[in-house]
Amino acid sequence: METEKRVYISADYDQQNGDTEVVDVLKQWSEDSVHKIHFVDMAEVRSGSVASDPDCRICELKAEFNRQINQSSAVIIIVGDMTAKRTAGNTCQRMKESLWGWSCTPYKQNTNGLKSCKAEKVFTPGPNDDLGEINSFSYLEHEFRQAKRKGKKIIVVYNSLRKEPRWLPEYLEDYEDKAQPFWIEGFWGRRGNYDYIKEALGYV
Repeated sequence: METEKRVYISADYDQQNGDTEVVDVLKQWSEDSVHKIHFVDMAEVRSGSVASDPDCRICELKAEFNRQINQSSAVIIIVGDMTAKRTAGNTCQRMKESLWGWSCTPYKQNTNGLKSCKAEKVFTPGPNDDLGEINSFSYLEHEFRQAKRKGKKIIVVYNSLRKEPRWLPEYLEDYEDKAQPFWIEGFWGRRGNYDYIKEALGYV
């Protein structure tokens, strides 16, 4: 069996308009006995995740993203037709005003209203530090910026049969030439481009 790799998958997980179908195929390749790709999806929410805390905040989730990405050898970023419009995670106002008196909505707890900010201090990260979790980036942009900051191998694929540069959010514009379609037309219809992903991850 090929060596198992630690891979972080960044994607829009909206069940109606997201890109979970690509994630599902990637995981199928990793788990079956046919394909040579074997990896642990470091972005998968596991028991012990801060997200299980009903008072989990945006900054705490971003700090967890940092830890997961740091432990990964590669980051696969899936770009769909809604990626550039996704803003979840960008509502932190802490950096824009004074340190105290700010509130935020706990992660996935919008119906519970606002609660006082939990962050005791706001640090300006150094060049070798993690991306600061107190920021106004969306979750998707934060994941990309942390991966780039830490020098991780970044693989960008479109949830499409063709290149879709207009789908790229501004922070991914430099990847227009590198980003590839995930899907290809095969004898039995549309299928994932396994050969491309295998090569990009370093499997031979």
